[in-house]
Amino acid sequence: MRVFQKLKSIFTDYRVLILVFCLVAALFAISPMPWRDGVVIRSVEKNSSAYNAGIEPEPKVRPMGKERILSIDNIPVHTDDDYYSYVQTIEENRTVLIKTNKKTYRLTSGENGSIGIRVSKAPTTNLRKGLDLTGGIRVVLKPERELAEDEEQVLDFTVESLRQRLNVYGLSDILVKKITWPEQYILVEVADATEEEVKELIGSQGKFEAKISNKTVFVGGPDIKYVAFSGQQARIEQCALIQGTEADPQYSCRFSFAITISQEAAERQADATANLTLDPENPEYLNESIYLYLDDEEVDSLKIGADLRGRPVTDIAISGPGVGKTERQAYEEAIKNMKKLQTILKTGSLPIKLEFAQTKIISAPLGEDFTKNSLRVGLIAILTVSVVVFLRYRKIKIAGPALLTMISEVVLILGFAALVGWRLDLAAIAGIIVAAGTGVDDQIVITDEVLRGELQPYNWKKRIMAAFFIIMAAYFTTSVAILPLYFTGAGLLKLFALTTFIGITFGVLVTRRAFAAVIEILLKE
Repeated sequence: MRVFQKLKSIFTDYRVLILVFCLVAALFAISPMPWRDGVVIRSVEKNSSAYNAGIEPEPKVRPMGKERILSIDNIPVHTDDDYYSYVQTIEENRTVLIKTNKKTYRLTSGENGSIGIRVSKAPTTNLRKGLDLTGGIRVVLKPERELAEDEEQVLDFTVESLRQRLNVYGLSDILVKKITWPEQYILVEVADATEEEVKELIGSQGKFEAKISNKTVFVGGPDIKYVAFSGQQARIEQCALIQGTEADPQYSCRFSFAITISQEAAERQADATANLTLDPENPEYLNESIYLYLDDEEVDSLKIGADLRGRPVTDIAISGPGVGKTERQAYEEAIKNMKKLQTILKTGSLPIKLEFAQTKIISAPLGEDFTKNSLRVGLIAILTVSVVVFLRYRKIKIAGPALLTMISEVVLILGFAALVGWRLDLAAIAGIIVAAGTGVDDQIVITDEVLRGELQPYNWKKRIMAAFFIIMAAYFTTSVAILPLYFTGAGLLKLFALTTFIGITFGVLVTRRAFAAVIEILLKE
């Protein structure tokens, strides 16, 4: 009966009720479903049959809300191996039926049976994992010159331009942010890309110019109103053997895609062609070509039709080559070159040239190992601390609540991370461990003060107030120590500082107050 009365007192205490409410909210935000299988659509290649069918991952959707593939050609898909094993058997120009949790799509496979969908294992929570835990590429970029204080908006615009480029290029799980201390950097993390793709896309300033008779008629970005990414308006037109021997052949494939330029750019083009004459060898074209430059290097030249002379035409086609030792290599090179030009034309050039300061590649298996090891280390740390607390007080009614309090703090931090969309990486996990560690210190202070109260039965409230005076002093001291790491923007330490601060704040306002209530009820005779 006495035990029942104590349990009733615990679960009717307002401090415990607040903790229970916060835990329920945190679990709702995390939405754990460890039994969930299947795969989600991670990214879709531009110009692919999947893209043309309207399949496009939403970058801002929560992990559990991502579109999940249930079956392909009525064959259930439980793992990414199931998906890729079947996709490899698809032949060219074949109808493929893909059923997801949102819609059913009917696709026509492209060359080599490609449908353009990349998948990953379906997430089991709403927690977003950082690059350390998923694998991918991390690049640290540095402006070629130091920007002055009044040029801070240049760095902001560069960050936004890079983010647009990566989104347009079809890459997912992207993080782009600036770092202003101790020096100016831009951090780029991409979970689903190769080093070559990322370097090719962000390693150049991407200044695109179209010139006629050495006069610029339009540039990428502000002069471009529309860029075709799929369908008949964006395609590989032809592939052919251009030179070489049978032992060392060389193939070339040509791409073409439509764009719409602004009226001002069309007027400039009309002025540049007004005085041109017909090509004597080919009178269907003018005697000058339009030359395409990317970062001041000529990438291609196009003949100008005679009927365009002096006319402000806004709809034009951009084309270029792709070369390789095999027709397949030439085709892939043409696709890559087309995607790059489409992206630069769509987003424009970067306001400042960037240099690679550091590149780090983390494989997916290594990321999975990091995740497992982090969970293992965190669990061992919590159990070890609980054992130490039990050995210190020799009372399970002290060690038990201490263990539950540490677990509660971790759940609250993870719930908050899921709610606001933090990416958990090794720095964030370190912050969680630090927050839980400070919680143990506070629990010991609270327990010692309560035990002293047993000797002075009428002094419980004063003992608890004394404990929380010490706890609040430690809280403000820790906050003052770690918050500068956040406000100075110190790279990866920023998330460590933020996670630690949120953890100790939850502890002071919620978990440690609930712990004090439980200990007071259990130990009070």
